[in-house]
Amino acid sequence: MKEISKLMDYRSDVRLVDATMRDGGLVNDFYFTDDFVRDLYLTNIKAGVDYMEFGYKASKEMFDPTKFGKWKFCNDEDIRAIVGENNTDLKIAVMADIGRCNKSDFIERSESPIDLVRVATYLHTIPAAVDMIEDVAKKGYEVSCNIMAISNANDKEIEAALDILGKSPVDVFYIVDSFGSLYPEQIARIADMYLNFAAKYNKKVGIHAHNNQQLAFANTIEAVGDGVDWLDGTYAEMGRGAGNCAMELLLGFLRNPKYNVYPAFQFIEKHMNKLKEDGVVWGYDLQYLMTGILNQHPRTAIQFTKDGRKDYAEFYKEIVVMD
Repeated sequence: MKEISKLMDYRSDVRLVDATMRDGGLVNDFYFTDDFVRDLYLTNIKAGVDYMEFGYKASKEMFDPTKFGKWKFCNDEDIRAIVGENNTDLKIAVMADIGRCNKSDFIERSESPIDLVRVATYLHTIPAAVDMIEDVAKKGYEVSCNIMAISNANDKEIEAALDILGKSPVDVFYIVDSFGSLYPEQIARIADMYLNFAAKYNKKVGIHAHNNQQLAFANTIEAVGDGVDWLDGTYAEMGRGAGNCAMELLLGFLRNPKYNVYPAFQFIEKHMNKLKEDGVVWGYDLQYLMTGILNQHPRTAIQFTKDGRKDYAEFYKEIVVMD
């Protein structure tokens, strides 16, 4: 239990990162209208959010641009069409998913509207992640690194990865609960591990939580109470499968007066409810709870959802056998 003083005060080092378009784009293949994106950009400015992640810098050699919306690829000119020169306090981010992107897609920071490159990696691709981190850092970008699927790794593997990353020019290590399987007590222990390496190498720590067990918000505020500074959220918790930590919950929870939850309510009312009415599906459901409990990737639950199945008990038997 955190001391009440930690809940009533605020740390100026805390940063909010809006991942609605990137993680949410996995739900609708990144087909967001320009009106949606522009309103989201303006909402983040009004709400005091620190970073807005527009999507991926995915390789057009691996992914057919005719089968995805433009935010799968985040061309600089498409971002500029929304933000112009971005003369605001809001910084622009994109994700580089190791094995699915090219270093050549990143030009010099001085010529790009992008501020932050979020490198996503598994433990077995850490060397490739370091190569990408070094390249984009040399080009002048801020860099964070999301180590995915850590719930399937042991502490020694994670510590080895953090030690390697610590020697790189990365700015932020990210705790990522990819399967939504972790509990606050585990987050506290993992945060302590990450923060020790962050202190050693003068880095920051962030968290990206999934909501399979309805713990994304609980895990995020556990982490911030432990000293984690960078917090990911999405509006109406839009994201792959069960979704993420709701941005509106974080805006309401954090005490920094620069954050304002009211614009979030306006945006959700105008845009997020319409997405659901139009048939875009995400959020907590029993199939995602099951994969979370079993610490499994949610791909089977996503397929269960796409197939319109409702035989939850039968599905549970299927994935228990897989486990």
